[in-house]
Amino acid sequence: MSHAQPRPAAAGDPAAPRTDVVVAVLAFGGIVVSLMQTLVIPIVPELPKLLNASASNAAWAVTATLLAAAVATPVTGRLGDMYGKRLMLLTSVVMLVAGSVTAALSDSLVPMIVGRALQGLASGVIPLGISIMRDELPAQRLGSATALMSASLGVGGALGLPAAALIADHFDWHVLFWTSAALGVVAALLVLLLVPESKVRTGGRFDLAGALGMAAGLVCLLLGISKGADWGWGSGTTLGLFGAAVVILLAWGRYELRTTQPLVDLRTTARRQVLVTNLASVAFGFSMFAMSLVLPQLLQLPEATGYGLGRSLLDAGLVMAPTGLVMMAMAPVSALVSRNFGPKVTLMCGAVIVAAGYGLNIVLMNAVWQLVLVSCVVGAGIGFAYGAMPALIMGAVDPHETAAANSLNTLMRSIGTSTASAVAGVILAQLTTVFGTARIPSENGFKVVMAAGSGAAVLALLVAAFIPRRKPAGTTRVEVGLRPGAHVRGTVRGAAGPLGDARVTLVDAAGNVVGTTTTGDDGAYAFSDLDTGQYTVIATGYPPHAAGVAVSGAGIHDHDIELAHPGA
Repeated sequence: MSHAQPRPAAAGDPAAPRTDVVVAVLAFGGIVVSLMQTLVIPIVPELPKLLNASASNAAWAVTATLLAAAVATPVTGRLGDMYGKRLMLLTSVVMLVAGSVTAALSDSLVPMIVGRALQGLASGVIPLGISIMRDELPAQRLGSATALMSASLGVGGALGLPAAALIADHFDWHVLFWTSAALGVVAALLVLLLVPESKVRTGGRFDLAGALGMAAGLVCLLLGISKGADWGWGSGTTLGLFGAAVVILLAWGRYELRTTQPLVDLRTTARRQVLVTNLASVAFGFSMFAMSLVLPQLLQLPEATGYGLGRSLLDAGLVMAPTGLVMMAMAPVSALVSRNFGPKVTLMCGAVIVAAGYGLNIVLMNAVWQLVLVSCVVGAGIGFAYGAMPALIMGAVDPHETAAANSLNTLMRSIGTSTASAVAGVILAQLTTVFGTARIPSENGFKVVMAAGSGAAVLALLVAAFIPRRKPAGTTRVEVGLRPGAHVRGTVRGAAGPLGDARVTLVDAAGNVVGTTTTGDDGAYAFSDLDTGQYTVIATGYPPHAAGVAVSGAGIHDHDIELAHPGA
């Protein structure tokens, strides 16, 4: 049996510009959504006056986005797998536009909170974009494209701060949200016109009870983390929220294991490669946000403190901006390292670079150029790591689980950033010094936060070491035309022979998953009693690799699948 290899998209090939356009549009959408992280930073100190609210109530304009994002990310991922990833991506961007317009029209607290919550509902755009790339892009482009899409989470945040500061300094604060709405409209139109809908879907029934249970557990957990400093870490409210989170999430996990169509397949999540990658993602989320908390404050504190640099918020944003550009530049490098040595090595390299960057920051924090250097080094490490994470996740899950699995990984990063904010807040509140009539964070306080960021990166390195070294397989698609009652069987083989524990999925012409199976130690798989039609047999792994052949007729059809292996 001959396998027709797909043509690489070369220069002059119509597929090449099409692929480039899809990648550019999805990355642009990711950057637009990630702008939410820094959109309100320039006006946070002014929010109580602008909204005629107390400082604690005005803080809900930030907290609402965090909570909405935590709930929406895994839900939109699951809905994308079921009903269409492009559809849910468009829905998410529409939520961003609706939230931006609501906030732009607000002059009081409640509509602002509603608008910011709607903006948070758009957070699933990045994992959905990665999943669309897996379904639509040729093998040779997938690694660098997903690395770029993953890095857009940090790119938008880094570039958004100087842009938001510039707008806030020269225009009415409502312009911030009108700008966000305009960018969202552009992103939605580009996706609608240029991004195809994936045919790979699971169908089935949405797990509403699972979604509500997960939402309740995450809200309790993240609300306790984000508001614990204000309410008191030992207060009954904070401890009650943490206790409720534990009870609800344990009950939710028990329910998810028993239901036939769960919101989150915990058995898939428990696979060693997925579980360890998600744990490392929490640590990396912590490391990424620690820099965002420390550097702007160091830059804006008065020079008279002896360690502040006396710069404006706009200057602080410009210092942070190169971080996003470095992360973007690292996307193809991350993909190259993953292709040659495996994404596990890429993730561990990223951890080492981030740890070194924070260590550098402890001794270099007395000049603007030093902080630019530190931010670029840390950004390079995050770019490496964020490019490897989706590769590791996609290498361990079936195609019809991609959006849900990537969304859960994004949620893990968000939990890390929320934890970083809480920990850094406690450290900087405890390690203070007197300046004039006020108490401000001390130089040692900033150094302790940077040491914590470095320690989190080292922890991510140690966790990543437990990712399986087994060389993952590629994704092979075999087109099969069948008559009623036909059977498809074969063996999945790697470089060293039959490949056990490979995931094989059968998809019909409409994109519905007909069945899934796992190969035994002999690499064998089989699907029986199939109806007439065209089918795709997919052996899942990383990096993606495609081959196709068409057959027809009743009876038994043998299709052995050869999968390429990257280095571990």
